[in-house]
Amino acid sequence: MGAVNVSMNMQDNPYVPFPSRILEVIRHTQKEYTFRMEFAGEVKPGQFFEVSMPKYGEAPISVSGIGPGFVDLTIRRVGRVTNEVFERYEGQSLLMRGPYGNGFDVSLYENGEVLVVAGGTGVSPVRGVIEALSLTQDAKDKHVIVGFRSPDDILFRSDLRNWADRLDLILTVDGAPEGYEGNIGLVTKFIPEVTIRDAKKAQAVVVGPPPMMRFSVMGLLQKGFQEENIWVSQERKMCCGLGKCGHCRIGDKYVCLDGPVFNYTVSKDMLD
Repeated sequence: MGAVNVSMNMQDNPYVPFPSRILEVIRHTQKEYTFRMEFAGEVKPGQFFEVSMPKYGEAPISVSGIGPGFVDLTIRRVGRVTNEVFERYEGQSLLMRGPYGNGFDVSLYENGEVLVVAGGTGVSPVRGVIEALSLTQDAKDKHVIVGFRSPDDILFRSDLRNWADRLDLILTVDGAPEGYEGNIGLVTKFIPEVTIRDAKKAQAVVVGPPPMMRFSVMGLLQKGFQEENIWVSQERKMCCGLGKCGHCRIGDKYVCLDGPVFNYTVSKDMLD
């Protein structure tokens, strides 16, 4: 079955998973791989797919890359489903359904100043956003802070090198062995160091663990960013993708349906 037919079938019945061929597997760390999956259809950065294995279950995985005839899914080996997924390689297939949720509207960030703050696997759902920003004419007005736990946990190394040449990039790690020459410290440490000419008009994107997002938003507000110009992703709350299981519900919102990308004016009232 071809990729085009796959996406059409999914639209006919969103409950039914479709087989998708693994085109390539890119290893980042011992626990994180990117699976390049065959897919033809509309998809945005920040959306997600449900990846399933018969007899093992399914797991929601954010889109980490979009290209002609494929999507990238960066998967961390943390449980029963992802352990089994890691046994599959090029030429084999996985079952998928999606894409689900509401992703990032990249057009909001293409003009003017932007600051993206992402931590750990939270870099995956904004990878497509950062790549698009790096290709804009005023790329030097695009600022990115990405942080990882340690040098061994850094994802998308080749992308980071390319982004560093095109836009204002700060890469940091929480901790590192003696002799490490890069930045050390939480992403929030570097927010005050970014030069923003007009914070009231600048846009911001924040994705990562809940505590990191909370303190990053505080730093942005202190810097003068406006709440309506801050966008976050509640990707850690994604569940069935269809709003049926109820596990993603926060207040009157369903992360799978209303998110996972939210404007901060909405997400600030969503206790996580």
